[in-house]
Amino acid sequence: MRKPLILITNDDGIYSTGIHFLQTAMSEIGETIVVAPDVEKSGVGHGITISDPIRLNNCVNHNGFSGYAINGTPADCIKIALKVILKRRPDIVISGINRGANMGLSILYSGTVSAAAESAMQGVPAIAISLDSWLTPDYTYSAKVAKKIVRTVLVKGMLPNTILNINVPKTPNGKAKGFRITRQGKSNFIDKFKKRMDPKGNSYYWMSGEFFSKKNNPKIDDGAVRSGYVSVTPLHFDLTKYSSISQLEKWEEFQNELE
Repeated sequence: MRKPLILITNDDGIYSTGIHFLQTAMSEIGETIVVAPDVEKSGVGHGITISDPIRLNNCVNHNGFSGYAINGTPADCIKIALKVILKRRPDIVISGINRGANMGLSILYSGTVSAAAESAMQGVPAIAISLDSWLTPDYTYSAKVAKKIVRTVLVKGMLPNTILNINVPKTPNGKAKGFRITRQGKSNFIDKFKKRMDPKGNSYYWMSGEFFSKKNNPKIDDGAVRSGYVSVTPLHFDLTKYSSISQLEKWEEFQNELE
């Protein structure tokens, strides 16, 4: 029986620790190929490169990890992997393991989630996985979570145009209490800008922020993670506000033909 082909990417860059853990875990399931940005591309969202050439280079490090380094965005990586690099379509795409959670409204900025979204748009089942830790991330448990979920999806499948956004909590014992199927919350970052001066006396700003959540609801992504559970959120990307259609249809301004 042919092994499943697993395409791996991220937005932290091909030299990040998280993607190395992920590739090792996925190699226990099937054939893997890594196509990831050559440098960190956090926060680029679903941006694609259209005004500059896209270059790809083979990357091998001292541990034997190999893949294709792309001078583009995570969405670029998916596009070029599917159209240029791969000889056959992958059975699944997994993006991560991201350093820091991707929950609430911040998923709109996430290159990790956007890579998975691009895969789903291309008809390939996709997962994004992130660890809720910035300073001292240990990806060991997250890699185990990734293996469990990928194996399950390969057997049971997913609805079309859907991705699973996985967020793993950082806990004292390194393990979660279990899984929670959640919805996207409305948590977001409170932006802060620090003003600094360069050597020539010109001012510049460095953006930082704090993650803010209004509620601690275990049925939403960040609430589940803060309670010690792995959050599993099915996402799709139809951004239509359906409840507004009937309201707009009543506006007289939209009833008349333009002169």
